[in-house]
Amino acid sequence: MAAMNVRAAVFRGPHRPLSVETLLLDPPGAGEVLVRMVASGVCHSDLHVVDGEWSRPSDVVLGHEGAGVVEALGRGVEGLAVGDLVVLAWTAPCIACPACLRAEPWLCADPRGSGHRLSPPQVRLRRRDGSPVGAYSGIGTFAERQLVAAEAAIPVDPGTPPEIAALIGCAVTTGVGAVLNTAAVRPGQSVVVIGAGGVGLSSIMAAVMAGAQPVVAVDAVPAKLLLARDAGATHTADSGGARALLAELTDAGADHVFEAIGLRETVELAVDLTRAGGTTTLVGMTPQGERASIDVYGFVEQGKRLLGSNYGSAVPARDFPRICALYLDGRLPLDLLVTERIRLDGLEDAFAAMRRRDGARRVVVF
Repeated sequence: MAAMNVRAAVFRGPHRPLSVETLLLDPPGAGEVLVRMVASGVCHSDLHVVDGEWSRPSDVVLGHEGAGVVEALGRGVEGLAVGDLVVLAWTAPCIACPACLRAEPWLCADPRGSGHRLSPPQVRLRRRDGSPVGAYSGIGTFAERQLVAAEAAIPVDPGTPPEIAALIGCAVTTGVGAVLNTAAVRPGQSVVVIGAGGVGLSSIMAAVMAGAQPVVAVDAVPAKLLLARDAGATHTADSGGARALLAELTDAGADHVFEAIGLRETVELAVDLTRAGGTTTLVGMTPQGERASIDVYGFVEQGKRLLGSNYGSAVPARDFPRICALYLDGRLPLDLLVTERIRLDGLEDAFAAMRRRDGARRVVVF
């Protein structure tokens, strides 16, 4: 198989528009899979990179929330077949480091995705002049086709709509996993979710499915609170009214509070809204170096717990198919997450909408 032409959106540096270019992609090598992308969500993590809030190398195909169809298998790949619908995981665990050995692959110390193909001799994607182009998180989903580590391609039910499969690759798994895996919410517990974007809405759906009561959504954007109601939230409030509403509902704060925005002030609010003995789970990613303040004396005296949830504490090979099944069974109304379907050329407009906090998720369709 010869190298092929693919259109892709390349990150050229912070505060610059992505460059949609035609690149050369090599055929799959040992342990690799060639995937024809069908959809890719536009995640806030991509925006963090574009806006310079996270330091990342340039000349990288951005995007890390995608699904596609297997077109070819490299030598030694097992468990996949040409034609499979796969969701791409942005961390492909090494299965050998201490985190993987204790069944925490989301904390893998050496994920194949992190450095896959970023430097010779593994460069597989390049411009016509031979200059290498990397793939963000090893999957670079803003591309018509990609080579990924076989461990990153998780087969799912072929009846899953492409847009939904793509969102399961990051936002949905992050939000659902925070509730079901990290915090392990139980029936009857009270839940507050701060932030009603793609991740927060997914957390709301999972909390409802877990039997939480009440489920309160907090957001500054009225349209997002309407989406939260559609996702199953029993009550909604803006940040200014959250304390008063929670005082009416619970007297002492919520059993679980999930922060799904990634801002210092909402992190601090999340801790404040948590009852004594309750759990605050931080899900939203802040700009690098961001710090928040808490009343340490009060936190300790009240016996609160603070958890960080990376990728929903998920095991992709287990959780991607499970979430697909929950969606297909009608238990997770994920369709409401798709605000707009766009093409690669529409990414800059999608980023602008995210800065305005407009809608839940834009999805690139190929």
